[in-house]
Amino acid sequence: MPTLVYVEDHEGEPVNGSLGVLSKAAKLGDDVAAVLCGSGVEALAEQVGKYGAARVLVADDRALEAPLPQPRVDVLAKSEGFDTVLFGASVLTADVAAGLAARLDAGLNWDLIDLEEQDGKLVGKRPALQDSVLLDVGWTSEPRLALIRSGTFEPVEGDGSPEVTEVPVEVEDWSKQAVMLERAHEESEGPSIEDAEVIVAGGRGLGKPENFSLVEELAKALGGAVAATRAVVDAGWYPYASQVGQTGKTVAPKLYIACGISGAIQHKVGMQGSGTIVAINKDPNAPIFEYSDLGVVGDVHEIVPKLTELVKAKRGG
Repeated sequence: MPTLVYVEDHEGEPVNGSLGVLSKAAKLGDDVAAVLCGSGVEALAEQVGKYGAARVLVADDRALEAPLPQPRVDVLAKSEGFDTVLFGASVLTADVAAGLAARLDAGLNWDLIDLEEQDGKLVGKRPALQDSVLLDVGWTSEPRLALIRSGTFEPVEGDGSPEVTEVPVEVEDWSKQAVMLERAHEESEGPSIEDAEVIVAGGRGLGKPENFSLVEELAKALGGAVAATRAVVDAGWYPYASQVGQTGKTVAPKLYIACGISGAIQHKVGMQGSGTIVAINKDPNAPIFEYSDLGVVGDVHEIVPKLTELVKAKRGG
């Protein structure tokens, strides 16, 4: 089944979530192509090919410089010969996938956490009922469109050298009606929560927003990123970009330290793929202990500063 994977780029680099989807697609079949849409993206083609794309289609044009969905839909709608089109979920790709489904009158399955072949047919796995069950979902027509939950698949780099093909960019008049006037960039230090190998997350158990400094200091000592629960961001304690959970981001770091987080199912679904989960909570009956690899019952205000000191001492300050 010929498969096309949309590879999103950000600040001159392919997005890890897209590369993870590409690596998964390559495991399912040999006939996999990637498509890059943007301005100045041709230089990324060889890099993308190392993650499983036998071919890389490059739509490199100033008309695609702004991260707007409709011009990208125009490009993808003219990409023929593919039974399946896959996207790693993001704000941009959700719009692109929905627009492409409407344009092609195609079926779109979203929030998938796995793909597999059953009796020669592609089947997606979608969580339901707050991730307590998994559903098998399929398509009744082609092309099949799928949005994969962020952080689901890890990119697997190989040594492939793809066939690179430039594709023409013809933007429809209606796709030019939306114009991006300004792009804002959040100032931050350290890795993003999607890319970090270590995440220190804070919840309402920290007591007040000022106490997030405890989490920030530990994350800095570990070289990791800071995350938060929905309750925290809804209360205005921390930016929404740091939210992990069902309505936030899905992460899969090697180490996830939960500080003052009760562990409701909505938070669990966003971080249950972490390698090692450590929970610090004064409530011994907190749900998060049920799926933690290591649980510490105690006051985060006492334990986290001491843990930070130990980490700094181990790393020589």
